[in-house]
Amino acid sequence: MERPAKVTDAVERYFWLWDAFFAFVYATVVFLAVFMAKEPTTAARVGAIALLTVIAVCYATFGKRYIMEERFGWQLNVFVGVLFVCIAGAAYLVPYSQYAFFGVIPLLFMSLQLTLAILTVAAAIVMTTLFATANAPDPNWYNSVAAIVISVIFSVSIGVWIDKVIKQSTERAELIKKLEDTQAEVSRLSHETGVAGERERLAGEIHDTLAQGFTSIITLVQAAESELGRDEPQVRRHLGLALRTARENLAESRALVAALAPAELTESSVLDAIRRQAARIAEETGIAAEVVVQGARRPLPTSIDVVLLRTVQESLSNVRKHAHASSVEIVLSYQDESVVVLVSDDGDGFDPDAPTSGFGLRGMRSRIEQVGGSVSVTSAPGSGTTVELEVCT
Repeated sequence: MERPAKVTDAVERYFWLWDAFFAFVYATVVFLAVFMAKEPTTAARVGAIALLTVIAVCYATFGKRYIMEERFGWQLNVFVGVLFVCIAGAAYLVPYSQYAFFGVIPLLFMSLQLTLAILTVAAAIVMTTLFATANAPDPNWYNSVAAIVISVIFSVSIGVWIDKVIKQSTERAELIKKLEDTQAEVSRLSHETGVAGERERLAGEIHDTLAQGFTSIITLVQAAESELGRDEPQVRRHLGLALRTARENLAESRALVAALAPAELTESSVLDAIRRQAARIAEETGIAAEVVVQGARRPLPTSIDVVLLRTVQESLSNVRKHAHASSVEIVLSYQDESVVVLVSDDGDGFDPDAPTSGFGLRGMRSRIEQVGGSVSVTSAPGSGTTVELEVCT
């Protein structure tokens, strides 16, 4: 199993501690072989030190690299074979060389899979102890057997425990990596969702303000054009309304850029803004528009004010463009736990279930759902239209 990046980084960062321990074990065993062992000959000491040095050189030149790269193949098998032969030979020449097992056993567990490492460590301990005992001046086989049993049990237990810790660390690192990947994916999706939601919201803002304003300007200019040369006062009136609408559009565009809030709500209440919308449609189209307030007025969150105003704007825009109505009534009802807006006209009506390609009603529903509200459209051909919005406050 390949190590996750976090585990690999940790191994590379702290492996120098193992290098220091291995160097300490090597230096200590060489010291014991040279100064503490009295029975062996000088040749035996030199031979043991040479074999121990071979272990150190093999570890430094390729063993460490293979261990860190987890090359569980013939390369590490060769390294293990060198360890096995050299530690057994050094123990045969100088029994004190057995202490090199403190450094060799961890290398065996790092170089082999767990089951093979256990068998190799047990075999190495048995062979090394037997060699050392056979070459001792006064061999004690009972002590040797006891030492073999204790050493094997201790070494295998420590090796299994270390292997378990490494596996747990690897699994945790993999889990952390998966969690980080999941968090990154959630963050990416949240960002994309936020971008899409903001794009849709801006589309609704532009549709409900600038697009409707430009539609009014076009209608007024066309009306003025049709009156040229025949009714100069009416031409001036239409052009004046077009100019006023253009200025309001400019204010809305600046508000969108600056704060993305309706310009009308920055200077007055939502009720005043709705009344101005009613007065405008009456002035521009001749449709009788009435605003009715029910219940005790109270301040509402800006987000709800925006939804109320945009719903009225969209409804009046539809009345202007499609209804051919003679009157429209806007009811703003403040209830105990909610606020309700009804926009009713006596126009042509339509089939609410018929598919539409415009953004208006779809954008209205989306905006209302964002504040936890609900909207319904009641209409039928020849029976007028009523748009009802309710938002909990």
